[in-house]
Amino acid sequence: MLFSIATGVGLQNKIKEKISGFNGHIQIVNFDSNQSLVSLVPISNNQAYTDEIKKIPEVDHIQVFAKKAGIIKTETDFEGVLVKGVSRDYDWSFFEHYLIEGQVPKFGNEVSQDILISKTIAQKLQLKLGEDVVIWFVREELNKPPQIRKFKIKGIYYTGYPEFDNSFVWIDLKHIQKLNKWEDTQVGGFEVFINDFKKIEKVGIEVYKVVPTHMNSTTILEQYPLIFEWIALFDSNIAAIITLMVLIAGFNMITALLVLILEQTRMIGILKALGATNWQIRKIFMVQATYLVIKGLFWGNFIGIGLLLIQQYFGVITLNPETYYVDTAPVYLNPLTILFLNVGVIVLSYIMLLLPSYYITKITPVKAIRFE
Repeated sequence: MLFSIATGVGLQNKIKEKISGFNGHIQIVNFDSNQSLVSLVPISNNQAYTDEIKKIPEVDHIQVFAKKAGIIKTETDFEGVLVKGVSRDYDWSFFEHYLIEGQVPKFGNEVSQDILISKTIAQKLQLKLGEDVVIWFVREELNKPPQIRKFKIKGIYYTGYPEFDNSFVWIDLKHIQKLNKWEDTQVGGFEVFINDFKKIEKVGIEVYKVVPTHMNSTTILEQYPLIFEWIALFDSNIAAIITLMVLIAGFNMITALLVLILEQTRMIGILKALGATNWQIRKIFMVQATYLVIKGLFWGNFIGIGLLLIQQYFGVITLNPETYYVDTAPVYLNPLTILFLNVGVIVLSYIMLLLPSYYITKITPVKAIRFE
């Protein structure tokens, strides 16, 4: 049960963290027919509604961005990428966790030539930290040659999420503004981050009501519905595993208690002959059974939490990132969850043990004393 909760919730949280790290929890862009990931129609970053959004209690941070398609070209190879331009208000805390070489770029008032790329792209193109990289930007106008810009690799990250690692690179937003001939105050959109993922739908509705009609706000639940429908199934799997384990454990405990009662049938008869009530005798066996349950829980927690900690810090169990979006099985250990699980097991066990203990009331002193 510990493994099912810790790994199931851990995988859910890790996938949510990665998707929101790349896209924010809520995105605000122009309301147009553009179905691509590229920012085509700019919006002003001086919007009055952003102040209203910041007043929403669950909102942590708002940042600007713009995206543009490009091709990284080397002497021997090339790779299509999605270039994401960000500004000095960008929160790099997510990438600092997944940074494997160098450091995250720091963008300010001056135009920066730094670029952040993924380990996947770097390996494909045989690029290293500190090297120059040339990006050919595709123009939306037909019969126009691509625009070429040179950058210097500032950092290399790896999240284990192939869909993003294979395509995303980060540069200074000012480059995209110049390439698209936008003004300094024009951006592709806003990303909104919240502090409680469970309230994302509620906050999404509030943000949608605030933004003007010519703009659209979407949550990552709406942008990636298939992924979130898939991870929602984990809850059903966890519930099924816990129910199955409780039934199996309950059956074993009932069997164990019945064996204890049968072994002590003569003692039960003697106690009844001496005047002990059925409930007094049942309490003796219930206390003994509860002791066994608590002893089992101690060793179960010791071994289970120990193995989960080994997985959390050493990543012994690996996964295919193409399927699970992570390269190692993530672990989520919440003390309250562990406490509630143990209390729940004790309560359910006690209720289950009441049934076999009722068998004591059917034992008569005369037959029990003769029992062999």
